[in-house]
Amino acid sequence: MSYVHPWHGETVQGTSPGLLRRAIAASALGNATEWFDYGIYAYGLTYISAALFPGNTTQATLFALATFAISFLVRPLGGLFWGPLGDRLGRKYVLALTIIMMSTATLLVGLVPTYASIGWWAPAVLIVLRMVQGFSTGGEYGGAATFMAEYAPDKKRGFCGSFLEFATLAGFSLGAFLMLGCSIALGNTTMHAWGWRLPFLIAAPLGLIGFYLRSRLEDTPVFLELEQSSREENDARVPLKDLLTGYAQPLLLLGGLVVALNVVNYVLLAYMPTFMQKQLSMSDNMSLLVPLIGMLAMMVFLPFAGTFSDRVGRKNVWWFSLIGLFVAAIPMFLLMRHGIAGALAGFAVLGLLYVPQLASISAMFPAMFPTQVRYAGMAIAYNISTSIFGGTAPMVNEWLIAHTGSTLVPAYYMMGACVIGACALLFVTETTGCSLRGREIPGKK
Repeated sequence: MSYVHPWHGETVQGTSPGLLRRAIAASALGNATEWFDYGIYAYGLTYISAALFPGNTTQATLFALATFAISFLVRPLGGLFWGPLGDRLGRKYVLALTIIMMSTATLLVGLVPTYASIGWWAPAVLIVLRMVQGFSTGGEYGGAATFMAEYAPDKKRGFCGSFLEFATLAGFSLGAFLMLGCSIALGNTTMHAWGWRLPFLIAAPLGLIGFYLRSRLEDTPVFLELEQSSREENDARVPLKDLLTGYAQPLLLLGGLVVALNVVNYVLLAYMPTFMQKQLSMSDNMSLLVPLIGMLAMMVFLPFAGTFSDRVGRKNVWWFSLIGLFVAAIPMFLLMRHGIAGALAGFAVLGLLYVPQLASISAMFPAMFPTQVRYAGMAIAYNISTSIFGGTAPMVNEWLIAHTGSTLVPAYYMMGACVIGACALLFVTETTGCSLRGREIPGKK
């Protein structure tokens, strides 16, 4: 199918491999920048809490985890703002703005004066910056997944989408390795004094590169085709009320899937260093290194899992992941108690069981909405669910462990999330191989 570019009048048949690679890179770099911030925050939590928050170590850690969660509370506002804007003006303009906002906020976190210098202004400024980061992120993932999905060939959407999640782990790992490398090179005293700030400064060049790539790309063929197909498209906006009522089912189903996805995600990626250090009594460096090794293993399998979802269907790989995680959660957390080898094996098994979900979401989630509301639907449902269940997972798990004394709390939490995800998955339409073009929900007959 061809589309006519509205500015140049060129008829384009399909998407060239070079353009597809640039589109994937532009989408993925924003994801990497977002998760780079999460990586340095999660792996620098000990230093950040000591530098910017008052109280003893336990109190400061809880404050820092709560601040991490606060950034997620404003993500729905970002989704409500950026999502409809992306459906009206186009995907690339919004994505160019969000990556600059994200990287700037991350950079400025590294420049916040300490609590000893300015008192309560330190955590206050950090909270504001985390809120800006959360607001911009509210338009990032939904837009990046939509942008990639609309550029990708229908039969290879899972494979192409897996590189967004590869970038997620790459960004998180880069941030974590930088924090760990600084810790090893500079030592504990220097890290507490100023060394923890260095990784935050890397966000600026990442953001500039992402902005350059995104601003030079044309918008997606699917969006341009819809825009061209109707003279009234610029005025045919879907009001928020109509989105919430007309597409209530996919919004709720996506929200349910995201509960499973992001509870597992933030327990394994964001909370695990704190859990291994405080609950399993591992050293600072080993509690950082073990999850990193597991994440590198996950990255290797992501493209293969994405390709597999193109062949057998998104729902099938999700069923495998949800059931596997539910069955393995308790045994693997018990295994983590048995030294470094047990911790590494337990994390690796859970991570690899999670890979089929992670690899397929960038292809599966955008296909749950038609083109005219795809960005908004993705951004709103994804971010509301993430803000309530995902970003709060580290703080909730830490609080529950403190009040119950059970180190199996994260396992129970993940199992409950998988049950919610399974209930939603029962009613999800399989969209593997379906076209994303047009005004109808893909896969609906």
